[in-house]
Amino acid sequence: MRPSHLILCSIALAFASAPVALGQTGSTKATPRPSLDLSAPTLSAVWNDPKFKQSFVAGYGINPDIEPKVPVDDIAILELVRQLMADHLPAAERFLKDSLRPESSAVIDLTLGGICFQQDRLDEALKHYRDAVEKFPSFRRAWRSIGLICTRKSDYDGAIAAFNRMIELGGADAYSFGLLGYCHSAKADYQPAESAYRNALLLQPDNVEWRLGLTRSVFKQEKFEDAASLLGVLLTQFPDKSDFWLLQAHTFLGLKRPLDAAANLEALYAIGKATVDSQQTLGDIYLSEGILDLARLAYERAIDLKPDQPPARSIRSIENLAARGGALEARGLLTKVQENWSETIADTDRRKLLKIAARLSMADGSPTEEAAATLEEIVALDPLDAEALMLLGQHYTRSGEPDKAILQYERAAAIESVAANAKVKIAQVYVSQGRFTEALPLLREAQGLRPRDDVARYIEQVERASKGRK
Repeated sequence: MRPSHLILCSIALAFASAPVALGQTGSTKATPRPSLDLSAPTLSAVWNDPKFKQSFVAGYGINPDIEPKVPVDDIAILELVRQLMADHLPAAERFLKDSLRPESSAVIDLTLGGICFQQDRLDEALKHYRDAVEKFPSFRRAWRSIGLICTRKSDYDGAIAAFNRMIELGGADAYSFGLLGYCHSAKADYQPAESAYRNALLLQPDNVEWRLGLTRSVFKQEKFEDAASLLGVLLTQFPDKSDFWLLQAHTFLGLKRPLDAAANLEALYAIGKATVDSQQTLGDIYLSEGILDLARLAYERAIDLKPDQPPARSIRSIENLAARGGALEARGLLTKVQENWSETIADTDRRKLLKIAARLSMADGSPTEEAAATLEEIVALDPLDAEALMLLGQHYTRSGEPDKAILQYERAAAIESVAANAKVKIAQVYVSQGRFTEALPLLREAQGLRPRDDVARYIEQVERASKGRK
């Protein structure tokens, strides 16, 4: 039987290239997870397994205990066909078709189905197998062949029915259990898939495909302990298999063991099979655990692995590091990003980096000329950049230049998204100068645009201060 006629599909376990989201609510950490595509285990190994082929070809024989009786005339036909099949498969097929009669044994239909199957004519083969079970409903080998073809044709319901009937008839074997598991898994019905794969693995404990199928089934049911244990065995056998390291990392995240997941992703880097996704995920894990220096290292590795990738994820990583109090690490990663994309970065991303740089410069609370120059550069690129205008106003307020601060806030007040905040900021500058009567109208305008309890209280305080001055 030629391997090219037996290959069903070859589907590998792999990560997607989706970014990992980080978030935090209260004190609860949002554990990052790799983007993972849990596809079915590869079945080409099954179709090409010599033992499997032998078991299929052996189906041309006769088992008198469980199969239909074969008349003497049909035995003679089968003997001749068996001789022709070695070198003249089409001739054997023609002879069988010419010899086929309504009263012929179901074994003749089975043999004809096998010959069509070997020539990759699945629909014809399926018809002959169904003819065989119609003649002899307990024909176990025919049910098995129906299950195989239905699996090949992605008719999973038909395959499940056929394999179940075969197993009911006492024909349980590892391949049928394994393919039954595959069919249930393809229908996202993971409980029966798990049971079928466990039976297959019991009969063939060294079969990697069955172990993979079982791993997938328990993982999909969030039985992470089982999945981690199964993957531990696979990694012992295949320590250079990147998919296994990734999947086990994912199971550790499911078990709330992020540092174990990190160890797996570090191992992946050590064997030279890390990806941008795996290193970004590793950085996110370290970030969520507060290990900021290692987070920065992982993010920098992600850049080195593919320098021509879009900068969006790296920019987001800088922001996350800064938000977690890692100003030093954020500055280091910022420098890396600026160096890597110095010639190719888009204006939008360039403005983002400039704003991040300005915020980092202002993070310690002391005004710097560097931050001001950076913000002025942003505003020059986009005069309607509300965030830059607000930051620039904040800078001039801190540096003791109220007139410049008011100018920037007034420009921001013309932008709807920040108008209310900008008016409050102008009012605060006026209050600091004792100009209460000028501050009150601005505060009331801001409260009309976006009512806030803190602004309402501030208005009351300014009103009392204004009356006290009178």
